[in-house]
This record gives sequence, C-alpha cells and structure tokens, in this order.
Amino acid sequence: MAAPIRVDLQLIADMVEPGTRALDVGCGDGALLAHLMNGKRVDARGMELSQAGVNACVANGLSVVQGDADTDLRDYPDAAFDYVILSQTLQATREPRRVLEQMLRVGKHAIVSFPNFAHWQVRLRLVFGGRMPETASLPYKWYDTPNIHLCSIDDFRALCRTMGVRIERAIVLNSKSRRINLPPLLANLIGEQAVFMLRRD
Repeated sequence: MAAPIRVDLQLIADMVEPGTRALDVGCGDGALLAHLMNGKRVDARGMELSQAGVNACVANGLSVVQGDADTDLRDYPDAAFDYVILSQTLQATREPRRVLEQMLRVGKHAIVSFPNFAHWQVRLRLVFGGRMPETASLPYKWYDTPNIHLCSIDDFRALCRTMGVRIERAIVLNSKSRRINLPPLLANLIGEQAVFMLRRD
C-alpha cells in the first residue's frame, strides 16, 4: 500500500489521468512523483531547485533534474506534457505570471496549489496584531520566508481572467485540509489553501 501524501498532493494526483505524462515543478522530496508513478502509471518527471531535493529523488529512482521554475521551463518544448504541476511554490517564484504562461505552454493542463493570504486568520493577525502573520500554511517569519508574491484565491482567479486562462477545476481547503464548497467571496475568506487546474482557452 502506498504511503499517504499531503492532502493537496492527493487532490492534485486525483486530477491527473492514469497513463499520462506529468512534470512536477518544485517537486521537493518526490512524494507526488512517486505516488503518480506507482499509483497511476504516470510518466512523471520532476524539476527541483535544491540539490538536496534532487539527490533524495534520484536516490529513490525518480527522474528529476535541478532547475528553477522562473528560468528553466522555457527549455521544454511546447505541449511536452499532459500536466505541469506547481504545488505550494507559485508564491515563491519571482515572476508568477510568466511561470504560469510557461506551464501552460509546456503542458496541456497546469495544476497549481498555493496558500490563501486572504484567509480570515491572516487578516485578523495582520489587523489586530500589527505584524506579518504566521499560520500553518504560511509558517515563516517575514525576514526568512521564501514567499515573495503572496496572493489570495480571488487574486489568482483575477490573474487567470487577465491571462485568458480557463479554470477547469478549483478546490478550496479549510484550515483542517477539508474541502469547502462556498461562493467565491466566502471561499476567499475561509479557505486556507486552494488547488486549481487550468488550461489555455
């Protein structure tokens, strides 16, 4: 039996059809790659910025190269993959819009997950505490965070509209990593993180 993976990674895996080709950008320790390969027979490849992450993946027999989402996606040909995945990494990129454009060029679908900076706890901590908030999905001090482009769920939807990108699926999770089905205004308030599957119109 396969080892359990993070809830958002499981939701991403559920969006990926068996027997397809996927590129996981910022694949970390390769947990999602291994799950896709072993559980869904996906031809899964990875790109990871940290050498330690690459080494861990390769040691486990995964096909991973060292690379940066901001600069190295351009080296892949058009439509090389069915899915290009970016999990909990978009907010750490220097040019999020450009990264999304490249993902949708390289893949037929792009799957993105990210923490919601408009979650009610974040708002309260900033308003009443007067300091940059720390939560389970944003666990860093302001001075050592890798997150440089924080956004809300509504911000992400607006970017998709601006780019002419179709949202095929959107899943919002609360602070207990449970799905919530609410109108966008409430989802943006209560959702702690979100997973989107996109395609170019």
